[in-house]
Amino acid sequence: MATDYYAVLGVQRDASQDEIKKAFRRLARELHPDVNPDPKTQERFKEINTAYEVLSDPQKKQMYDLGGDPMGGAGRGGGFGGGFGNFSDIMDAFFGTASQRGPRSRTRRGQDAMIRLDIELNEAAFGTTKDIQVDTAVVCTTCSGEGAAPGTSAQTCDMCRGRGEVSQVTRSFLGQVMTSRPCPQCQGFGTVVPTPCPECAGDGRVRSRRNLTVKIPAGVDNGTRIQLAGEGEVGPGGGPAGDLYVEIHEVPHPVFQRRGDDLHCTVTIPMTAAALGTKVPLETLDGLEEVDIRPGTQSGQSVPLHQRGVTHLRGGGRGDLVVHVEVQTPSKLDPEQEELLRRLAKLRGEERPLGQFQPGQQGLFSRLKDAFNGR
Repeated sequence: MATDYYAVLGVQRDASQDEIKKAFRRLARELHPDVNPDPKTQERFKEINTAYEVLSDPQKKQMYDLGGDPMGGAGRGGGFGGGFGNFSDIMDAFFGTASQRGPRSRTRRGQDAMIRLDIELNEAAFGTTKDIQVDTAVVCTTCSGEGAAPGTSAQTCDMCRGRGEVSQVTRSFLGQVMTSRPCPQCQGFGTVVPTPCPECAGDGRVRSRRNLTVKIPAGVDNGTRIQLAGEGEVGPGGGPAGDLYVEIHEVPHPVFQRRGDDLHCTVTIPMTAAALGTKVPLETLDGLEEVDIRPGTQSGQSVPLHQRGVTHLRGGGRGDLVVHVEVQTPSKLDPEQEELLRRLAKLRGEERPLGQFQPGQQGLFSRLKDAFNGR
């Protein structure tokens, strides 16, 4: 009486291949000789192995469903490895590894690409739109990504018959073990291209220069990367393109230095303007403005202009513009200017100014004297 392979695996006759595989793996984990060395269990393991070998192969399964014997009697009592053509499924059941079966696709996703874009400070502060040129791989228009010359097409590999792999039966301590490897003739694709496209040499893509428009958001900084999805390299076989990344490089500004979203600059004023106060015209990113220098401003002090810096990339508002003041002391005076300054010094009691020291701080000569006296 013929063995009911469906009953051996515990599945219905209309079970899918996925259901058959799951049933086999479940039983293989339970009945494997390494797990259960009982002789009866080993015999049962041989039965599920034979049943799976038949039901997992479409041709053998069809023959069995029509009443034939696809094993020719070799499946029964053939030892642990007798007719064993699914060793990888055993390994998968125990170690969670599964081989990639079937031909691999000629179509693959392309790589990402990146270019550097120089922009001015005002463009980074307020955002802009830029036209750029990129050199990337694009779909070959001659073969439309197929890789075959016009009028021809890929053909099924006669070595692997389109499976993308070839099998070899070897003997081991487990018995007969069938191993598979990529077909050497088609490199695992399952098809060969007898006449490659002369334009792309069968790759399905060529390099080309393209023009793109990039929107630069306000607030970008050095190193900011803008992602353009699908604008990178087209993949082999005309596969989907990767992404294009535009890396921002901000050109140094002749007046302003950027620190985060704040801008800094330095204005130099004469000592008279610092003493009396003045207004200094300054060309900011927003146009011409006047910086209010208060009377008595000292060199090194700063005047903030709020909301005159760079727009925040995330969130509203802007940074500040910080104006640093440098007081310039005249190095040459004419007689009249010198006389005026002497009169001013006399009025202020500064003809012989005494150096101002911090409380408790000794002068240079006092410190030298103490050092020689051992104090």
